[in-house]
Amino acid sequence: MTRTSLHRLWPALAALLLVAGLLAGWWLTSGGTDSYPRGVDGFATGVPNGVYDRYGTMLQQYLRTALPGVELRLDRSQGSVDNLERVASGRDDFAIATADAVADYQAQRQGDDRLRAIARLYDDYLQLVVPVDSKIQKVADLRTLRVGVGQSKSGVNLVTRRLLTAAGIDPDHGIQPALLGVGDEAQQLAAGKLDAFFWSGGLPTSALTDLAGTMPIRIVPLGDLTDALHSQFADSAAYRTAVLPAGIYPRNPAVLTMAVPNLLITREDLDPRLVERLTRAVIDSRDWIGGQVHSAQLVDLRTAVYTDPLPLHEGARRYYRSVKP
Repeated sequence: MTRTSLHRLWPALAALLLVAGLLAGWWLTSGGTDSYPRGVDGFATGVPNGVYDRYGTMLQQYLRTALPGVELRLDRSQGSVDNLERVASGRDDFAIATADAVADYQAQRQGDDRLRAIARLYDDYLQLVVPVDSKIQKVADLRTLRVGVGQSKSGVNLVTRRLLTAAGIDPDHGIQPALLGVGDEAQQLAAGKLDAFFWSGGLPTSALTDLAGTMPIRIVPLGDLTDALHSQFADSAAYRTAVLPAGIYPRNPAVLTMAVPNLLITREDLDPRLVERLTRAVIDSRDWIGGQVHSAQLVDLRTAVYTDPLPLHEGARRYYRSVKP
């Protein structure tokens, strides 16, 4: 072929290359099996020093390698109730929330079915924290005292109000409630400005570990109220009696308390390809995140699909089907 012939064919070859490039781009962005939408997605975490906040930070770092082009924007929040509202409204795309808060949200918003689950992560343990020499032995002993009850839109506050009610105490007037996050609760207990505070979180929670290093603390048993919660609150099936192991906090024995599952949530309208890849990253990152956030070690492929009361997102369902033996 002469140089002149090549010169005449060049425009046609360039056009073919352009078309091939466009088709490849279409495949990667629209139909490729390894494609997913890139960009920034909001992830609602929780209060500073809480497990949600630490887990979100570690997952953000992991995704920079596992999902190139996807950046999690971490948005601190008051906790589970706040997180559900943020995801449902579109302010955030992902969040962690307790199963009891999800059930309560659904009961109050009949017909709102936008929320979906990605995975069951780990259990939160309900903890009533007091100074080691406190006379408080049970929830009923809190009457008239200064008690940290979590922020108004936190899962802590939701379950605290229920526990107080089950123990026969008006949560608004039977105690002196302080609407605080766990970090502020710990500081005020150490300063003698609170008599006790409630917390619901993975084990251990760094704010409590730090507090126990400053002053001796004790965890008050709550497990005796499980049946009362189940009988008084229709959407309380997520609560179960559980043992907080000995030594989780310095010099603390095993305590019978309650636990509730945490769910990683999103909305139905999120792209299934992104959710599928995120689900894979959550399962694959367990050991890496678990090295820093102990609760993450409990994330398990065998239990991740049990996300009641939320159905799985289609993208999460695709992932679990792909790894099913």
